[in-house]
Amino acid sequence: MSGNLSIEGRARMDILNAALSAGPTGAHIAPSLSLVEISLAVLGSRNDCDSVILSKGHGALGYYAAMHQLGVMSDDEFQSFEKDGGLFPGQPCRNDNDKIEYSGGSLGMGLSYGVGVATAKKRKGRVFVILGDGELNEGSNWESAQLASRLALSNLVAIVDSNGLQSDGVCMEIIGVDYRKVWSAFGWDVVECDGHSVDELKRAIGEVRERPTVIFADTVKGKGVSFMEQNNEWHHHVLNEETFNKAAEEVNAHYGE
Repeated sequence: MSGNLSIEGRARMDILNAALSAGPTGAHIAPSLSLVEISLAVLGSRNDCDSVILSKGHGALGYYAAMHQLGVMSDDEFQSFEKDGGLFPGQPCRNDNDKIEYSGGSLGMGLSYGVGVATAKKRKGRVFVILGDGELNEGSNWESAQLASRLALSNLVAIVDSNGLQSDGVCMEIIGVDYRKVWSAFGWDVVECDGHSVDELKRAIGEVRERPTVIFADTVKGKGVSFMEQNNEWHHHVLNEETFNKAAEEVNAHYGE
């Protein structure tokens, strides 16, 4: 049922297949669907000396799917998702094969870790930190943002999956802060782009700057499946055969080449 799909479509089919295979334990489906293009762009832009830190742990399946489609993760590794003894659980976990650099189960901590890595690398490599807009509520982000600016970490790039939702509801109704202004006030370069355009994301990532950079990638939670889009019931949900078939049909229709 996959046909001739674009890489974005194939990654989404990976997410659906893995979620179906997870059975009654379910998976973070919608936040993973919004993260597909961001993951493809970051992984496709990194060099051997760069680091990628997935702080948005609820999007791990989308990140795994991108790694799988880019040949970074084998079929067997991808199929181990949420399996006993597998290296790729529902939340990203650092492991011996170095494919996951950071254990991201505690939201809001990835940027702190990224500042440390960027300081150690200095100009010898870039550090990409992928964040969710919901986890920006965590105060640890702002201590890290201030320090990164003070240290002029121009090799640090934060990418925010900005879909406007978090597990508890609408981001602006929960805290109600325009975080773009906060990042700018803390001395970061603030960039906005279409978070579902790999080309736009790569251009934003590739620009050379003198300060740390945050890219607000505007996305749709559950992108590609109409009954999941901006529907927080699918933040973490169980996929059955019926909903899988409906979702797969839409992905094939939207992402066929």
